[in-house]
Amino acid sequence: MELWYSLVELLPFEWAAPGSMYFMKNALLAVLVISPLFGLLSTMVVTNRMSFFSDALGHSAFTGIAIGTLCGMADPLWMAVALAAAFALLFTYVQRRSNMASDTVIGVFSSTAVALGIFIATLDGGSFTKFNSLLIGDILSVEPAKIGLLAVILLVVAALWLCSFNGLMLSSVHPALADSRGVKVFWQEAVFSMAIAVVVTVSMTWVGLLVINSLLVLPAAAARNLARNMRQFHLLSILAALVAGVAGLMLSYHLSSSAGASITLCLALWFALTFPLRNSRL
Repeated sequence: MELWYSLVELLPFEWAAPGSMYFMKNALLAVLVISPLFGLLSTMVVTNRMSFFSDALGHSAFTGIAIGTLCGMADPLWMAVALAAAFALLFTYVQRRSNMASDTVIGVFSSTAVALGIFIATLDGGSFTKFNSLLIGDILSVEPAKIGLLAVILLVVAALWLCSFNGLMLSSVHPALADSRGVKVFWQEAVFSMAIAVVVTVSMTWVGLLVINSLLVLPAAAARNLARNMRQFHLLSILAALVAGVAGLMLSYHLSSSAGASITLCLALWFALTFPLRNSRL
């Protein structure tokens, strides 16, 4: 981290001054690590028409936090990660084994997860308000250890992407054809779903459950307005997430607003600016 702090101190901002505002420097690094994750996963979320999947995962992660807190765990985040991953795997299984549409399956799992989370959180007259911070998030509270965890997740997701991109895309566009070509569609979708689950769960305390779904939809949605091929689609999605992430963090600092909400609004503005150009692409 000392190397990172030394680099940030070269920036012409008051918060970048040496020996001060380390929370802001940590937040900037977290944004630079987490934004490519959202941009990359966003392409698959949009392609698979699973825009509300991250909402359902957020609800299951909240349930995991509630269970972990009830069990007295020092860091209930790990219970949330485990439950969200199991939730994603079960969702993929039900979707593949039934004829229900994705949005129907997502609705069933989402409503069940949020009801279970609230039920556990309010057992014996417990108060739900202690979980309110999860709804808004606070990226300024991110710790160096968690940034390292995000960096490892980014490397793992990037490796999975490089190794199984063709299979993932074919499974998304035409599952039956993918099956006929020997692609393990279920496991492709399961790994993809669990990757989203881990990213959503780890980042929800900083981004906030209320807007985290937007960060998995808007980058790729805006990229589709401009992209002329698959390579541009992925590149523009990652760039949009990065630029909006940094711009939103700076905006939240100067306006004392929620970082997650500010990043989302920057992405929404980018989508609005690119929307009139959608007919000009090939």
